[in-house]
Amino acid sequence: MNDQAASAFPYHLEREGLLMQPDPLDPREAEGVLNPAAGWSGNQLYLLPRLVAAGNISRIGLSRVELDGGRPVGVTRLGVVLEPRMTWESGPLNAGVEDPRVTWIPALQLHVMTYVAYGPTGPRTAIATSADLVAWQRQGPVTYRWDAASEVDLNLYHNKDAVFLPEPVTAPDGQLSFAVMHRPMGVLNPDTSISDLPGDIPPTGEAGHQSMWMSFVPVAAATADPSELAHWRGHRFVAGPEYAWEELKIGGGPPPIRVPEGWLLLHHGVTGRIERGTDQQQHVHYAAGGMILDAERPWLIVNRSAEPLLEAETEAERSGTVPNVVFPTAIVEIDGNHFVFYGMADSNIGVARLVRS
Repeated sequence: MNDQAASAFPYHLEREGLLMQPDPLDPREAEGVLNPAAGWSGNQLYLLPRLVAAGNISRIGLSRVELDGGRPVGVTRLGVVLEPRMTWESGPLNAGVEDPRVTWIPALQLHVMTYVAYGPTGPRTAIATSADLVAWQRQGPVTYRWDAASEVDLNLYHNKDAVFLPEPVTAPDGQLSFAVMHRPMGVLNPDTSISDLPGDIPPTGEAGHQSMWMSFVPVAAATADPSELAHWRGHRFVAGPEYAWEELKIGGGPPPIRVPEGWLLLHHGVTGRIERGTDQQQHVHYAAGGMILDAERPWLIVNRSAEPLLEAETEAERSGTVPNVVFPTAIVEIDGNHFVFYGMADSNIGVARLVRS
């Protein structure tokens, strides 16, 4: 990958400004609005932000994005579309539906949401679907089919940062499938063994260098029953931390988009120090980068940004619930331009424009 990264990464991000801040009169937003999904339904552009109440209790809201000259400039709040009410979304230590990513999948004529359900055992990925981005149907928490090729039972691990590709691909097993990126927490990378770890650190948590994987859902199964979108198989390791700005861990961002080079995936990398047992970290730095995935085999990386495309520089990105964070989670096309929505210090939502270098 270092040889591939030696060629300049063909895209960069340019800030457009602050889009959404917490409403001081709404207790559901007391600890921030952040990490949204977004998408078009008809001629309306919607934002689905994570709303955080006191105690780090999260809901997924719905807002209409206001445009000015083809640029997102503000939002009108429309309510809440998901809140923690299922057994897998609420537990003794925390509760929440967090960090949604939404992919429009034309083959299903559905918006498919992946979100983090913070339940009794901690964070896990769950699925919901919608025809219009307004009314959502839960399809349940994700389960992982074990197979000998992957050599790991992903059901044993917490999982975050999941997002579907919008178009079917031919999976490694030859089946036409929907591909989904995700980030199991604590799984050792294929090139790491237990003997490589310090003697006092178990092969879980930060020691696993949290990395991005890809799994698959057969198109035939999901077409017959959308709940099959929550049953993943054929797991493949895609990428782990490689550069200094990704030292602690990496994870996926918005749904990948097709570009001439293949699939463009924006991702985040983390440096700093993680304090175990703490959800709202205070000593980490989140930056945004990019990868080009192979058009036909998206589990293979064609190019990768050696430096961040966006990092915390403005006051809104440096100061907040979790300082020094830019966290991209949504991308939309408006009049031929792609705009990226991202969390700012786990407190606000910003906008950047994707530009070809």
